[in-house]
Amino acid sequence: MASASHAAGSVGGMQVILDWDGTATVDDTLILALREFGDWQVYLDASAALARGEITLHEEIRRDAESIKTPIDEVVAWLVDNLELRPGFHELAETYRPLIVSSNFRQLIEPILDREDVELQVRANNVEWAPSGWLAAFRNGDTCGTCGEPCKRADLPTEEEIVYVGDGYSDRCAAQAADRIFARDGLARYLDERGVRYEAFGDLHDVARSLA
Repeated sequence: MASASHAAGSVGGMQVILDWDGTATVDDTLILALREFGDWQVYLDASAALARGEITLHEEIRRDAESIKTPIDEVVAWLVDNLELRPGFHELAETYRPLIVSSNFRQLIEPILDREDVELQVRANNVEWAPSGWLAAFRNGDTCGTCGEPCKRADLPTEEEIVYVGDGYSDRCAAQAADRIFARDGLARYLDERGVRYEAFGDLHDVARSLA
C-alpha cells in the first residue's frame, strides 16, 4: 500500500491521539453501517441504556454489532463509497502522524485509510461475521481504575506529551489523561460540565493550525 503519511509516532516528543468516529470522520462509522444494514431500534435502546448508566460502552457496541447480519465485506464496500472524513484529516495525518485509538473495529477503519492512501497505526477492536450477527472482540477487557469500565486510557503512551483529539463518550476518560485536549460535541459538553480545560475545534485544520 502506498502511503501519504508514515506510521504513528511522536513528533518532537508529542504524540497526537486521534479518535476515529465523529472526529477523524464526519459520521460514526458503526452507526452509519447499523442504520443501513442493522436494526436501528437496537441502537436507540442500547444508546439510551448507556446514557442511563445501565450498560458499559462495550456492551452497547456488542449489541449494535450483533444487529448487523450482512457480510462484513459488503458493509465495508458501502462505507468506502459513503463515509466522509473530516476536513483537515490529511493535513493532520501528514504532519503529526497521529495514533488512531478507536472503540470501533479495525475492519471498518483500515479500508477507509486504504481508500485515502494514508498509513497510520490503529488501535481498535475486531469483529467477525456470523449468521446470527457480527461478533465483537474487544482488545482491552481490563477495568479502568479511573472510570470503572474498559476504556481507551489503557492505549495511551506513558512517556510522551499526549495531545488528545476526540468528540464523544469513548473519549471521556482517556482525554482527561492527556496534556492537551481538543474536543467537540459530546466530549466538549462533558468536559464543560466538569470544568476541564480543552480547545474546541470544528475541523482538523483547526487542530493542525493550533498545534503548529
